[in-house]
Amino acid sequence: MTNMDNRPDSIEKRYWKYLRQGVSLCAALFFLLLLVASQYPSLVLPLAVSAAYALVVEVADAIAWRKVAAGSPDSMPTFFMAVSGLRFMVALVVMFVYFLLAGKTGKAGKADMGTFILIFALFYVAVLLHHTLFFARRRKKGTRE
Repeated sequence: MTNMDNRPDSIEKRYWKYLRQGVSLCAALFFLLLLVASQYPSLVLPLAVSAAYALVVEVADAIAWRKVAAGSPDSMPTFFMAVSGLRFMVALVVMFVYFLLAGKTGKAGKADMGTFILIFALFYVAVLLHHTLFFARRRKKGTRE
């Protein structure tokens, strides 16, 4: 990153762009799947949990990135690795808690857990792709706006 890219106004501009894109992506995916859920009401709970996970991860990622970019830009590679690991660990915790609370209902529970994992995977991959493409594009462009 160049010195110009470390300016607070540049960091803020990229922060808001990342946040806007992430929230828009979560909302678009949520409403698209909500149309499907209108025909299959059993999808509503997995959809709500998955969308909440994605939204929290996107917002937390943006806030953490802004602090690291402004405070110590030399730590960015470490930050990206930490975010990837944390995103995965939080996903495992969310899936485990969902299983404990909603997935242990006998034979139907297995189908429900499978449905949850599929919907959750869609949100997880969407968040992962957004993060990867946003920062890869910035790096490729030399972080120009």
